[in-house]
Amino acid sequence: MGSIETSEKDGVRTLHFGSALVQGAMRVARPWSLELEYTREMMLPLLLGAGRAWPRAVLQVGLGAASFTRFLHRHFPATRVAVVEIAPAVVAVARQSFRLPPESHRLSIAIAEAHEWLAGSRRRFDLVLVDGFDDEGNAGMLESLPFYLNCRERLAPGGFLAANLLTHRRPVHPVARRLREAFGERVQLLPPCSSGNTVAIAARDAAFPIDPAALREPALALKARTGLDLTPTLDRLSLR
Repeated sequence: MGSIETSEKDGVRTLHFGSALVQGAMRVARPWSLELEYTREMMLPLLLGAGRAWPRAVLQVGLGAASFTRFLHRHFPATRVAVVEIAPAVVAVARQSFRLPPESHRLSIAIAEAHEWLAGSRRRFDLVLVDGFDDEGNAGMLESLPFYLNCRERLAPGGFLAANLLTHRRPVHPVARRLREAFGERVQLLPPCSSGNTVAIAARDAAFPIDPAALREPALALKARTGLDLTPTLDRLSLR
């Protein structure tokens, strides 16, 4: 990993690992909101989960600018979030510059390589968020078949995985193939974001594909509750 740097423009603070590649962002005036499009789209499982109390437990792979952490901490007070981050310096910067909430019974942070951590864990999660890259945009083992198989094994019944596939430099098909090897046909790729990110949603046991029309009402309820508007994502899915 390169040097860890932050920059700020037009009220948005961004995180970089020694390059221009944005590793996370926070709007300073609304730190709990999800600033980047792909981070919003990775919350699509919130429309698919079983009931208002879902998710009870979330695994966040890769801390970055702590966007998911802040959002869940503010809007889902009953949810327990476990973060696995390989670089202690990223955690330090998130605390200093990106308003990372303090550790508590609701939030735990492990400094570890996520593939090894997950292979050694016996915990179950309703939602696994995978968004871990180095300074060149490589995910390493976090895009491997063994990692995806371990993710599926650690999902609770009715659980989902949401993964950021950084595809502006390479095709998405090899990673999607590995996801389908792990999850079968219970994988859906969302239309690519303008930033070059493609979000993949995988289900432990739910039927796919996602039906945008059926999710319209839950999306409006989520927007009223948290301010997160997923109707543009549903609109894009409807056009496919």
